[in-house]
Amino acid sequence: MGLLSRKGLSPSLSPQVKQYLVITGNYWAFTLTDGALRMLVVLYFHQLGYSPFNIAMLFLFYEIFGVITNLIGGWLGARLGLNKTMNIGLALQIIALAMLAVPAEMLTVFYVMLAQALSGIAKDLNKMSAKSSIKLLVPEGAEGKLYQWVAILTGSKNALKGVGFFLGGLLLTLLEFNGAIILMASLLTIVWLFSLLALKEDLGKAKNKPKFKDIFSKSASINILSAARLFLFGARDVWFVVALPVFLAVSFNWDHWGVGGFMATWIIGYGLVQSAAPLVTNKGTNKAAKHGTEKAEDKVTSTQQGNPPTGRDAFLWASYLTLIPAAIALALHFNFHVQASLIIGLLIFGGVFAINSSLHSYLIVSYADSDGVSLDVGFYYMANAMGRLIGTVLSGWVYQNYGLAACLWISSVFVATAALLSLKLKH
Repeated sequence: MGLLSRKGLSPSLSPQVKQYLVITGNYWAFTLTDGALRMLVVLYFHQLGYSPFNIAMLFLFYEIFGVITNLIGGWLGARLGLNKTMNIGLALQIIALAMLAVPAEMLTVFYVMLAQALSGIAKDLNKMSAKSSIKLLVPEGAEGKLYQWVAILTGSKNALKGVGFFLGGLLLTLLEFNGAIILMASLLTIVWLFSLLALKEDLGKAKNKPKFKDIFSKSASINILSAARLFLFGARDVWFVVALPVFLAVSFNWDHWGVGGFMATWIIGYGLVQSAAPLVTNKGTNKAAKHGTEKAEDKVTSTQQGNPPTGRDAFLWASYLTLIPAAIALALHFNFHVQASLIIGLLIFGGVFAINSSLHSYLIVSYADSDGVSLDVGFYYMANAMGRLIGTVLSGWVYQNYGLAACLWISSVFVATAALLSLKLKH
């Protein structure tokens, strides 16, 4: 008991680590409800007889408002502080969940779209706040540590999103839609109340209050990275959001547990690989160390910085990823062990995609300006949300009209585009 402070965190931890733990805990709790809600909506409305395209439309406002939120949210974070934008995000998610805890006859497409709009705003306020905060909690110049903290935050979040997918399928089976929604809203309210007390009030405020026109990035590197991110996440969601869960339910006759379990496994594995990305991509010591010319006083700095990834790494890993959806699409076209090819192929895609995503997440935080960091991060995640929006709409429409193989071909083209854009990043 003596190890715990009145706020529940060990006094031996530095203030930066304490804030990192609070931010990560908030992000984790939010992510669990976000993943569970996504799976609940897809499975429940498929169960009610909605077409794949109509299910995709339920997420349209979620993605559209995510685009808008990242632009405006970065500006708000720089003016108000990231603690406020994170707590606003948690509160909006609670309201969005409460909106869905109504009788089934009230859950019209438009009504659910409105609730999803609030959830989209909440998700991207929360994500932008969490990612921006890391830049401010890591000492300047400690690029290796920055990469590790970003990778852990991003990877653990996605692993928990996978748990959320499984949780959504489980709760739908055990508590039905209404009961699942009420339980999640209640638990998230507890997290929100703790966050109001624990987060620093001035975290992320810019010294010079940014003007609204500053929401658009003036950095060429951030603009290029943002464009690559758009195509990277469009490449995932074009098959992942609607096409895959519906295909698994219809073509393989999987039940809620099976679909939710596979989607959960995919996301959990993806998150774990993201967290471990620095072990895969970090190049170790710098060239000076290799040639024995590094001064003794520089060794600490070298160890702290490591040799984190560059734009060339983003190009190489995107190039590897391009081949995987094309190979799966060919297996489906030639009817080659369809179930095994799809499952194994998508698990491999998840691992390589995770490395790509972790590289991008580090690069944006590294490129961002420390003063008003949320402006650059918000702009970048606006592009991320735009990619998800395009992928979500295509996922329903392309699958309904042309099937899963067509979604995978589009995925391959999108990743190739992200790779070509990455060639223009700093190497």
